Amino acid sequence: MTAPTVVLVHGAFADASSFAPVVADLLDDGITVLVPPVPNRSLSGDAAYLSSVLASIDGPVVLAGHSYGGAVITVAGVADNVKALVYLAGYALEEGESLGELQGRFPDSDLAAALRYTPYPVDGSTEPGTDVSVDVAKFPAIFAHDVDPDLARVLAVSQRPLAAAAFGEPASAAAWRTKPAWGVVASSDHTINPDVERFGYQRAGIRTTEIDSSHLVMLSHPREVADLIRTAIAAVTD
Repeated sequence: MTAPTVVLVHGAFADASSFAPVVADLLDDGITVLVPPVPNRSLSGDAAYLSSVLASIDGPVVLAGHSYGGAVITVAGVADNVKALVYLAGYALEEGESLGELQGRFPDSDLAAALRYTPYPVDGSTEPGTDVSVDVAKFPAIFAHDVDPDLARVLAVSQRPLAAAAFGEPASAAAWRTKPAWGVVASSDHTINPDVERFGYQRAGIRTTEIDSSHLVMLSHPREVADLIRTAIAAVTD
């Protein structure tokens, strides 16, 4: 099989730059990488956008998603050219399940008390949408306690919010049912309760690695994340 393209999908409160050290590691190894920007407007819309990106790729794909990006790859990962999934401190939803439903099975993380809500205009509607972000002052401790403090403060003021509607939208598919999958539990995660990650992975039969990390595992442990992606590549490459 042709060597796959690695597509990295960021989550809420982050953007494509959060994968920078992982991208550099993979590129140095001669691996083709793509990191598309996710709109973070709705689960169905974000998955549809990612599906269009996947359709533009000629050849197989290893699809990796961080945090909310895990929910997005769960839906979009049913694309024929996706050969493997990698979840990074992510949501492995069941078909018909929402982020809120999965999280609701477990105690809240520290994130719940640090969320901020801001209206934004919605095209064609007189009613505004609601953007969800993390209190800037609390962001480093909740999201990135093991990331360089100078970087964490930059990330805190450059968040890509998630529309509140995405939390209640059910997943229309569960790609892990038909695709091999690997996952990282960030065991010191204060953004997602690590038990949410563990439960989703165990239910889906995802091969799981635990890393003592903040939510931003790809920034604090980029080599381990890149190595896991290489493991997925090797497993689906002849």
